[in-house]
Amino acid sequence: MSVEIDEEYRPREDEPFMNERQREYFRQKLLTWKDDILREAKETLQHLQDENQNHPDIADRASSETDRAIELRARDRQRKLIAKIDAALDRIEDGSYGYCEETGEPISLRRLEARPIATLSIEAQERHERRERVYRDD
Repeated sequence: MSVEIDEEYRPREDEPFMNERQREYFRQKLLTWKDDILREAKETLQHLQDENQNHPDIADRASSETDRAIELRARDRQRKLIAKIDAALDRIEDGSYGYCEETGEPISLRRLEARPIATLSIEAQERHERRERVYRDD
């Protein structure tokens, strides 16, 4: 894309939905988020390697193992998040970004601002969660 946006730009409701500026804004937001996650993952990996020492005290060893398990779970969640970010970037490229997968209606800019990987409008997300709750309660 050849659209330049400045740091103060924020998508507005009075613009055409998912115009080039908005798509570029969300593309940059997603790429920055992904870079932050990858940087944190690299730092965690370094920390885990540095922490990979033998603790003579069993309590210290248990504490270290618990910390390691928590960090690895967090990294796994972030790995899944990166896949969602990549999918959102693909949707920007194919023109489907910002539209609800269920209804085809635009997802509100406020929702996309808060959750740029959103694939459902708030209404569709609420229906989805209600159905999930019904099945979980059975």
